[in-house]
Amino acid sequence: MTESSEQERRARELEHLRAVYDSLQSPQRPRPTGRDRAKLAWGGAIGAALVFLAGKFKLLGLLAGVLKLKTLATMLLSIGVYAIEWGFPFALGFVLLILVHELGHALALKKEGIPAGAPVFIPFVGAFIAMRGHPRDAYVEARVAMAGPVLGSLGAWAVLGAGLALEQPLLAALGHTAVLINLINLVPVPPLDGGRIAGAFTRPYWVVGYAVGVVALLVTQSPLLLIVLVVGLWTLFQRWRHPVPGYDALPPGRRLAVALGYAALVAALIATLPLGASQS
Repeated sequence: MTESSEQERRARELEHLRAVYDSLQSPQRPRPTGRDRAKLAWGGAIGAALVFLAGKFKLLGLLAGVLKLKTLATMLLSIGVYAIEWGFPFALGFVLLILVHELGHALALKKEGIPAGAPVFIPFVGAFIAMRGHPRDAYVEARVAMAGPVLGSLGAWAVLGAGLALEQPLLAALGHTAVLINLINLVPVPPLDGGRIAGAFTRPYWVVGYAVGVVALLVTQSPLLLIVLVVGLWTLFQRWRHPVPGYDALPPGRRLAVALGYAALVAALIATLPLGASQS
């Protein structure tokens, strides 16, 4: 083998080694363009949002433990349904004000020692708490029934007052709507709270209460109120025909206390109803 041939062989070996070395190195990345930088920015934002939501899941888990899963789930469903009609901010505030109303019932039930389920929300109907026990008498039932509108009205007035003071149309509209809802709920026809409160009165007042419900139906022409009146008529018939011994036998003082509390709450709601009406 000549010297020139040996040099060529070594040169080829060096080229092979260089090629192998280059193949083991990371390829040089091209400099990012403006579009690439935008993609990176969006990726970072999405990643940050996912981290934020992951932290919020802990809060949702805590709420689910406090409010029960069915309460939280039906609340979210109601918010979604109302948001389609009125927008998310109003829907959220509206459902929270309904929750305040239901918490009034829940606190009263707990105080009276009556077991009950968690609040369940039904879009365009409201919410309810299923009692798993029976009140001792009509007075206790009236107290539990009135606790919801009392706390609900306080919440409505607080939001309404804040909306008017801060000149926030959304809060004023929410407060006005909640005042109206609590007032309608006091129509003295079962299964509305007003009908359960009126159960503490004597039987002739049950008929008067139903007549008030009919007038409210003529004024509002609400299909939901029509359903309430049909259900209420059957409830009154059953309660009249099959009374529970001693359930309605209340001392005059307790009947008077329920009547005065009911009348005062209705009067206060009627007096504050015009406030914020132009915002809703």
